[in-house]
Amino acid sequence: MGDEDLESITAHERKEYAVFRELLRIVPGLEARLMESSEEEVIQIADLIQKGANGARADDTKGMKSAIIDWITPKGQTLNPHIPRNVKSGRGFNHERTGALLCPAGLDWANLEYVYVTFDWDHGMLKLSNSIKGKLVSGQMQVSGDQWPVFLYANYTYDAEDPWNGLLRSGLLAFKHIFTSPSSVDQEPKATRSGNARIHGMRSVTKASIAYVATQARFALSSAQVFSRTDLITDSERFYNSIVELLDDLEEKGEVNQLLIWWNCQVFPLYSETERLSSKNSALARIRQKRAEYNERAIDMTT
Repeated sequence: MGDEDLESITAHERKEYAVFRELLRIVPGLEARLMESSEEEVIQIADLIQKGANGARADDTKGMKSAIIDWITPKGQTLNPHIPRNVKSGRGFNHERTGALLCPAGLDWANLEYVYVTFDWDHGMLKLSNSIKGKLVSGQMQVSGDQWPVFLYANYTYDAEDPWNGLLRSGLLAFKHIFTSPSSVDQEPKATRSGNARIHGMRSVTKASIAYVATQARFALSSAQVFSRTDLITDSERFYNSIVELLDDLEEKGEVNQLLIWWNCQVFPLYSETERLSSKNSALARIRQKRAEYNERAIDMTT
C-alpha cells in the first residue's frame, strides 16, 4: 500500500494497517505465506491468528484476576470484606479498596462532606447519597473509558497541575506478569530473565503493550464478569484507545519517550546499559528547544 492509498483510507483503517504491518514484521514468513495462499487459506490463517490472540488474552485475564488481589492487599493485612481470588462480584465500586483504585483521577472517593446517609430497612444497609462514592456505588455516576482511574498513577496520586506526573507508572501495571512471567513480578530484575517477551522477539516495551496491561488491570479490579471490548459498562475499548491515542500524540512525544525508557528499564534489565535519558543541557535538548522556538515564531508570523 502506497502513500496515496494510505491517504484515501480512514484513520481507523490506517491503525489497523499499521497493526497488520507489525504482525508481518514479528512473524517470519507470514507475508510470503499469505501471498501464495488462496482466499480460503488466508481466511483460515486469520482465524488461527485470532484464536491465538483470544486464547492469550483469556490467559492474561485469568491470571490477573487472581494476582491483583494479592497486589492490592497491604502486607500483613487482609481486605475487609474479603475478596475471593476467583470471584468478581465483590470488586469494582462494590468494595472500598477496589472502588478507591477505580475512582476517576481528579475525583475524591473518600470525600464524605456532602453525604446524606439513609438506612435501607429492606436490605439492611446504609445508603450514601450526594457523594462521589455514593454515586459510583449506586450507578448514578457512570464512568466512561476516557475517565482514567487513579490507580494508573504511581502511588495512586494524581496531580491536576501536572497530570503526566506518575501517569502509567503504577505498581498495579504488572507488565512483567504478562510479558515476562508471573513469578518475576516481585523479584529483582536479572539479565538472564527474558521469559515470554524474549521468546516472542519482544526487545522493548511498546505503547500498545502499556495500554493493554492497563486495560487488563482495570478489568481485574472491576466487578465485570466477561471481558468484552464492546461492553458499555467497563467501556474497555474506549479506555484502551484513549491511552494509545495519548501515547501516539506527537505533541506528547517527550513525555512518552521518558515513559517508554522508564518501563524498558523496569522490564528489560540490560536496557539501561544502552539507553539514557538525554541531559537537559545536551546538544539534542538544545536542538529541540531551538526547533520549538522556530515553530513558535513561524506561527506568530502567520497570525
